[in-house]
Amino acid sequence: MATASAAFKSREDHRKQMELEEARKAGLAPAEVDEDGKEINPHIPQYMSNAPWYLKANQRSLKHQRKWKSDPNYTKSWYDRGAKTFRADKYRKGACENCGAITHTTKLCMERPRKKGARWTDMHIAPDEKIEWNGFDAATYAYIIERYEARDEARRKYLKEQQIKKLEEKNNKQNGEGEVSEDDEDVDALKVDEAKVDESKQMDFAKVEKRVRTTGGGSTGTVRNLCIREDTAKYLLNLDVNSAYYDPKTRSMREDPLPDANLNEKFYGGDNKYRASGQALEFKQLNIHAWEAFEKGQDIHMQAAPSQAELLYKNFKVIKERLKSQMKDAIMEKYGNAATEEQLPKELLLGQSENQVEYDRAGRVVKGMETSLPKSKYEEDVYINNHTSVWGSWWKDHQWGYKCCKQTIRNSYCTGVAGVEAAEAVADLMNVNIARKVASEETPAPTEEKRVATWGTDIPDDLVLDQKKLDDALKKEDERQTEEKDERKRKYNVKWDDEVTPEEMEAYRMKRIHDDDPMKDFLH
Repeated sequence: MATASAAFKSREDHRKQMELEEARKAGLAPAEVDEDGKEINPHIPQYMSNAPWYLKANQRSLKHQRKWKSDPNYTKSWYDRGAKTFRADKYRKGACENCGAITHTTKLCMERPRKKGARWTDMHIAPDEKIEWNGFDAATYAYIIERYEARDEARRKYLKEQQIKKLEEKNNKQNGEGEVSEDDEDVDALKVDEAKVDESKQMDFAKVEKRVRTTGGGSTGTVRNLCIREDTAKYLLNLDVNSAYYDPKTRSMREDPLPDANLNEKFYGGDNKYRASGQALEFKQLNIHAWEAFEKGQDIHMQAAPSQAELLYKNFKVIKERLKSQMKDAIMEKYGNAATEEQLPKELLLGQSENQVEYDRAGRVVKGMETSLPKSKYEEDVYINNHTSVWGSWWKDHQWGYKCCKQTIRNSYCTGVAGVEAAEAVADLMNVNIARKVASEETPAPTEEKRVATWGTDIPDDLVLDQKKLDDALKKEDERQTEEKDERKRKYNVKWDDEVTPEEMEAYRMKRIHDDDPMKDFLH
């Protein structure tokens, strides 16, 4: 992994670095030199030329790729490849069924499968391979195990002797002081006897058992039985069926089995209590920080480089606290700190005073306090354009204006008293002109409308319609329109008269329906 403490490069520096690398690859620029003065091939990828972060290398080099830990006794021969140790005459139990070697199983046999294996033929038994691990000596490891077991045995023996000695001294002291009850003597004797018994026989405390963790029943290691039989099991703390769930496979109980019990009396509060406290919570926050940093493009991995992730998390917390303090100082510098200022008087803190104030039924102040006028959120008493009053201080003819110059145009320039006099003079002159025009105008003579005849000629002035004839003409016109609507009532012998009297023409005109008459739909 590349070093995490590499200096930050700007965009311009990164561009220059890329151009230099391209020039080196093309042979236009000299190759880069490492610490020992050796040239570095420009075609070597970066993940090979950059040293790991824990080596704290300042520049690219291939030194970490070589064997930089010199060992005079180092040899390239790890083990004797293909060496044989012993060759049996007949098949042995547990050996390979194909070739007969005891050092491997049938599944791992590298020889050609025989038609009948050595297990059934007892012929051509293959020799055993020489198994050797580089840097490991089984005899030395056995010596180390024996030494640690001897030390533990001596320690247990010494502690047992000290325990027996203390109990015997206690019994002798009690016997010298006075009489002791028989029950107490039996209890003390029992303690001495238990102390004298070998530890391996007491409650199987030191018993070594196999830990079975695989589905096939195999063991992944051994574990000492450290369970104290006097402790109550988790599933026995609360026998209620609806209490916390106990998983027998993982031996875990996440919830609290006794949520209503006193906190000072119960010793177990569920697995979730321990997961959300202590180092478990810190490890969880470290994982979350690594995930978030990786999503934002930072080269960090909790499992691949845990030390780097922890170091970056510590730097992140330091920078976060620093930014928080800077933000706090900036806010206090801008708005001040009310906690450090002088204390306010009690009248303002408690909202009380000795002044007597009287109110009326509506809640208005009558006596004892000066009424303050409500202020608007807009600016008040701001005069513009040489005005001495604000807009809206004057009203006339349904228009607002300025009181100082009596103008109704907003944002106009103030003309003062001269402007008021000029406006009054103009208004007086306009009234005089209007009165003069009204007096000079003559009333026009009424004109009589010419009565146009319905047949297109002017009606004579001495034309007088006979009312009786007009009524008869109206009846005939109604009959004629009825006949036109109903073709069945029309007669074969139709008399036609070309002469039209003024009464008939007037009746036709009165009965005619005009297309532009809005009431034509209501006539019939």
